[in-house]
Amino acid sequence: MSPHRIQFLSIAVAGVLVALTAASTSVRADELVQNLGPVGPYEPILAPAGNKRLIAFFVPDSGHCVVDAVVWNNADPNGLVAKFWPDTAYSAERVRIRLDQGQFFQLNSVEDEGLSLQCSDRAATLALVGASRFIAAGMTQ
Repeated sequence: MSPHRIQFLSIAVAGVLVALTAASTSVRADELVQNLGPVGPYEPILAPAGNKRLIAFFVPDSGHCVVDAVVWNNADPNGLVAKFWPDTAYSAERVRIRLDQGQFFQLNSVEDEGLSLQCSDRAATLALVGASRFIAAGMTQ
């Protein structure tokens, strides 16, 4: 395994652990942890996207954001899809993209409930753009 791949996996695991341990104790067991950002380098964004979930983080690189994002189906483990099409229910995709300062990356879902990630000036933060609809729906950090 290459050193870069080991470093990526280490960062991804650390990000998930940080996100899970940083969850408020007021979160019920059936609620999924969310962090809508903005976040600094190596900190995870955790968000819903229609019938999918997203975890994304970035590494600054000469004023750019190198973003790693994993999107997976948010299937009900007791639902019909999970019972009859388990490969589909639990599939995931990874995307790695390099964003310039101020540049957006759009992730769309089937329900047209996509997310946009934006790299800030000098690659200081990564943020969900248009996240007000999540906040308005009562889904805050």
